Amino acid sequence: MTRREQRNNIFRILFKVEFNSIDEMDEQIGYSMDLLIGVNDEDRTYIVNKTKKIIELINDIDSIISSISSGWNIDRIGKAELTILRLAIYEMKYDEEIPYKVAINEAVELAKTYCNDDAKSFVNALLAKVEK
Repeated sequence: MTRREQRNNIFRILFKVEFNSIDEMDEQIGYSMDLLIGVNDEDRTYIVNKTKKIIELINDIDSIISSISSGWNIDRIGKAELTILRLAIYEMKYDEEIPYKVAINEAVELAKTYCNDDAKSFVNALLAKVEK
């Protein structure tokens, strides 16, 4: 599985945070992993561990989002865009393996796939603020 495919699966699981409590997310992660067919143990471990780390840091990550999204209350940000920002900010701030530019580029690609046309610019603009 490529890093992009792993990231896509992490996004799909993280999206569930908007519809479930944090306490329910272990169960949601399990359901999501059961749906992945033909995924090796290394990829499964990476997806689960990274997803759990992001969920653990979600309040800190949301604080960063709030500080860079002037004029946009976090509740006004679309659920898909918010999930993409959470994933990208985690990669930028807490994952030393992922270069900033890669995290931003991958976030924009996720926005192109899961959001409306304006979202990629919105995501890119906010993440550019994080990079500084």
